[in-house]
Amino acid sequence: MIRCVAKYFDVHPDNPQPRLIGQVVESLHADGLIAYPTDSCYALGCRLGNKDGLDRIREIRHLGSDHHFTLVCKDFAQFGQFVHVSNAVFRLVKAATPGGYTFILPATKEVPRRLLHPRKKTVGVRIPDHVVTQALLAELGEPLVSSTLILPGETEPSTQGWEIKESLDHMVDAVIDSGECGATPTTVVDLSQDEPEILRRGTGDPSLFE
Repeated sequence: MIRCVAKYFDVHPDNPQPRLIGQVVESLHADGLIAYPTDSCYALGCRLGNKDGLDRIREIRHLGSDHHFTLVCKDFAQFGQFVHVSNAVFRLVKAATPGGYTFILPATKEVPRRLLHPRKKTVGVRIPDHVVTQALLAELGEPLVSSTLILPGETEPSTQGWEIKESLDHMVDAVIDSGECGATPTTVVDLSQDEPEILRRGTGDPSLFE
């Protein structure tokens, strides 16, 4: 299937233009796949019900069936719709968000089965501390299904919007560029068991969970 070239959106990092954010959200509603900056690094994102978008993320990143996708949420109200959170876990998460952490938690029935870890029935969730991402989530009104934008064969995430536009031009529908983006993925903490387990050390300070 031949796709059109990706639309490129030059978005102000501190005052995102509502018109441009609206155009990106239109693309998401049309089952588009986007590359967008976060407080850790670039990510690939699509709407919750976008099966094709999910397949395209797997294809771009060469992901297996046991990959944990992440639901990038605007706030705790949204967060709580999609994962089961005990009081103790809520306190831990509250102390660390918004910020550079992804938490693995048991999913609620609101999460499509294809997003779940096949054995554990868990999903990744996070609340980013990034003006552009927050503007996007506010306009969209639901979480973005996301995965860190690390291309096959690479060890570091992509950090420049124009480079992503060049390398993924026919594979994504839109690229948001809001200036330099970080190169360190989130710290991933599994909170689905009795004790926190750090699965990846990244942007967020892991000592909060050790």
